[in-house]
Amino acid sequence: MSNSEITITVKLFAAYQEAYGKSELVLEFPDGTPVSAVCDRLIAEHPELKKWRDLTRFGINLIFVKPDTPLQNGDEVVLIPPVSGG
Repeated sequence: MSNSEITITVKLFAAYQEAYGKSELVLEFPDGTPVSAVCDRLIAEHPELKKWRDLTRFGINLIFVKPDTPLQNGDEVVLIPPVSGG
């Protein structure tokens, strides 16, 4: 098995977009990393996002997925925190 890196695009919304001040990130991860690790990395860089960890839904290529779904090269990941109504 090779420890190859994969490149993914992360679309940011709501609190994530506010924290980064942009709507998209391009990140590298080891092949086979679960999608939840994307959230973990963003929280590590912006600890104020921690409150959203257990509430965030994950999407890969426009399909909602479980947090343990492995990433593949070229995936487009969406992190969707709860959106306040009103």
